[in-house]
Amino acid sequence: MCGIVGYIGARKAQSVLLDCLGKLEYRGYDSCGIAVLNDGIEVRKDAVRVKALAKALAPLNGTTGIGHTRWATHGEPSKVNAHPQCDCTGRIAVVHNGVINNFQKLREQLAEEGHTLASQTDTEVIPHLIEKYYDGDFVKAVERALKDIEGSYTMIALMAGESRLVAARKDSPLIIGIGDRENFLASDVPALLDYTSRVIYLEDGDIAVVNAGGVRVKNNGSPIVREEHKILWSVEDAQKGGYEHFMLKEIHEQPRVIRDTLAEYIASAEPIADLTAAGGTGPEDLLILACGTSYHAGLVGKYIIEGLVKIPVRCEMADEFNYAGQVSARNKALVITQSGETTDALKAVKKLKEAGCEVIAITNVVGSTASRLADRTIYTRAGPEISVAATKTFLGQLIALYWLALPYARVDIRRLDELVRELRQLPVKVQQVLDNEAAIADIARQMAGYENIFFIGKGINYPVALEGALKLKEISYIHAEGYAAGELKHGPFALLGSRTPVVAVVAQDNTCEPVITSIKEIKARRSPVLVLMSEGDDDTAELADFVITVPQIDPLFSPVVNSVALQLLAYYVAKQRDCPIDFPRNLAKSVTVE
Repeated sequence: MCGIVGYIGARKAQSVLLDCLGKLEYRGYDSCGIAVLNDGIEVRKDAVRVKALAKALAPLNGTTGIGHTRWATHGEPSKVNAHPQCDCTGRIAVVHNGVINNFQKLREQLAEEGHTLASQTDTEVIPHLIEKYYDGDFVKAVERALKDIEGSYTMIALMAGESRLVAARKDSPLIIGIGDRENFLASDVPALLDYTSRVIYLEDGDIAVVNAGGVRVKNNGSPIVREEHKILWSVEDAQKGGYEHFMLKEIHEQPRVIRDTLAEYIASAEPIADLTAAGGTGPEDLLILACGTSYHAGLVGKYIIEGLVKIPVRCEMADEFNYAGQVSARNKALVITQSGETTDALKAVKKLKEAGCEVIAITNVVGSTASRLADRTIYTRAGPEISVAATKTFLGQLIALYWLALPYARVDIRRLDELVRELRQLPVKVQQVLDNEAAIADIARQMAGYENIFFIGKGINYPVALEGALKLKEISYIHAEGYAAGELKHGPFALLGSRTPVVAVVAQDNTCEPVITSIKEIKARRSPVLVLMSEGDDDTAELADFVITVPQIDPLFSPVVNSVALQLLAYYVAKQRDCPIDFPRNLAKSVTVE
């Protein structure tokens, strides 16, 4: 989940590395550091954010270097645990993203051989292993060191006296940016947008030797050519554009995300993925796997597909499926991952493929690992999402799920036409929610003083309650829990009272009356109630202490407008509490470790 970068060329490496690291802080930000090759290797690191490190540093003159921004796995955030990590001699420096499972055994073995390891990190064993195996050939020493390592890694190694970088990938993302007599390495595309739009995605098992004039890649000891890709995102896509926070910008980009995603699907005469089995019949079932916010999108997808296509759908957390899930070769599976690099999701894809299952991936990143492993990929076209809390990518996933299901909907043609018209109206409906921003911000100021909040929903809006609670806890640090409305009575009622408000999502469908009944039961326990409902529902409004309204819409699409309203609520609660909205504590954007 850490961010790593490398540079080799004619520019001063220090400024390039710090600039790229600043664009990767969504991957981790509890410490950071750089190593620059000059006469030897000069390392500068600390348990601070990238801007603070940059401000404190004196100029370094080298034009080759590596950098790291950390999300701690082994050892607390500190200067000694920050990367880069070096060997005893200080001639070898390494940055690493991943987890080395056998690091304790390696650490003990190295200590017995006379190596002194100073940090608590698993990463530190890598430069010591390279030092151990170095006999004049830097690349071979890295290759031998990696053979000793069990676990996941993306790493870049730098050695004094060597005018090249050596990088390797296993289970964590790494891309090479191709420039003019200069080359770059990074964990993710946004780091490189200011410098190049030409990238190579490394695959598992790749070892790359990178110098200013070119790149050589080997896999399993044999040279291999990796295809070069063109990045379509612009520099402006990864900037705040005048908004106070990336999260607010990304919330406001959602009408555009819906339009762009729909435009691509509507322009195609074919369904975006095949939901039929061999012979043209519907699959016996569909398995959806995802993590975090993407899992909530998958739960909405379960309701969409079961309601329209009339097939059974299982939606499971990918990390649990990897240890308990049963796979049948006849299954068709849908794996949802915003980054396309989520470790648990990728493990699930590999498990499914080994069982002979057809895999469809929904992701936001062209060329990501998930897109290369899956049989078919559906792209959400949301552009780069910098804020750790997902917003526009979640809506992009919902739109992809609607369009995935509609060609196979078992409804009459009139109903199908209505649904397509409503789908095309979603950008306008979402903009109407955004136009109500000031009213939502006012309610958020009143909610910001609470420390525990429940969210409830039912049917297709039950996952919306889960997602609303997740957004609030992620960025405001309020303890928030999402429940199916009927489940609140089975235990959580013990926590209700005047200091425990409940956010109730009310849709105009067959779940409306049961949710209203739940609201009355909650009010009887003296809990304040915030109702999120459609415009014109005056009877429900009378039950509420606070009301947020959204435009009237077909209930099938209510998760879209309701989710946007809850994103704004979470944002303004966090702002009122003066929280670091884009980079909440302990979190990172792309979860590339178990």
